[in-house]
Amino acid sequence: MPEPGKRLVGRNRLPPLNALRAFDATARHLTVVKAADELHVTPSAVSHQLRTLEEALGVQLFSRNKTRLKLTPHGEALLPSVRSAFQMIASAAAKLGDPVMGGNLVVSTPVGLSSRVLSRHVGEFLASYPDVQLKLIASNDDKEVYSPSVDLCIRYGTGIWPDREVRLLTHVELFPVCSPAMINGQPSIPVDELRSHLLLCEDGGTEWTRWLLAAGMPVTGFRMTEMGNAHIAMEAAVHGQGAALGDSLLVGDDLAEGRLVRLFENSVPAKHAYYVVCRKEVCDSPLVAAFIDWIWSKVHRAA
Repeated sequence: MPEPGKRLVGRNRLPPLNALRAFDATARHLTVVKAADELHVTPSAVSHQLRTLEEALGVQLFSRNKTRLKLTPHGEALLPSVRSAFQMIASAAAKLGDPVMGGNLVVSTPVGLSSRVLSRHVGEFLASYPDVQLKLIASNDDKEVYSPSVDLCIRYGTGIWPDREVRLLTHVELFPVCSPAMINGQPSIPVDELRSHLLLCEDGGTEWTRWLLAAGMPVTGFRMTEMGNAHIAMEAAVHGQGAALGDSLLVGDDLAEGRLVRLFENSVPAKHAYYVVCRKEVCDSPLVAAFIDWIWSKVHRAA
């Protein structure tokens, strides 16, 4: 052991790699014998490497007794960086054997999902896969489900698409939302006050009727305006035109960022759900599988 404070490795030079490996293994097992078994060397070789490292650094890394080792404060300070460095090296080496994830990917999703989720977050996927050329089609039409030029569809529906691989993405809940300005910043309003506001809908009012009945309200006396699709209804709500039924997946960002507020705790389950739909032969291809994994993680963080 060198004199206290004396180091044999300059501040800009790395300690010996084999000595660092011996340190990492010994720190995990806290016995030289088990570290030697992992490294396929003799215990005396591990002990020699530990002495070499301590001499190079000028500090003691382990305190020793007859049966077990214990990391000193210097050893505890060094271990996280050594472990992280080895993990980074292992990860980089593993990636060298992976095929480059690249090529064309055509994905079709409903307008609401395209505009309220993908348009705000798809850059995260593309940053992870810079060699992918992605084309998004905003549609909930089944023609893309059966188009050979579309790799993957996300659909809101019943889950029945014959001759296609279908996987549930998520169920959603529906609840009223509006612009904060529409209720003058109040934390809540009585349900009956909805009569004085437009109820924006996409389906002739069917879902609003379900929600009102579930909330114990008679469905007469409410003014409903059909907006064409859920995205347009929610966008109109953002701009203070009335209250819309928010889909728990699609309004996540709007609620978090204050563009919309949830009016009541009451919710009803949507009649349909979101599904991943694709040709059976492409569903497990690396590129399609990567997008499915990414959208799954994004949806289940947002839902």
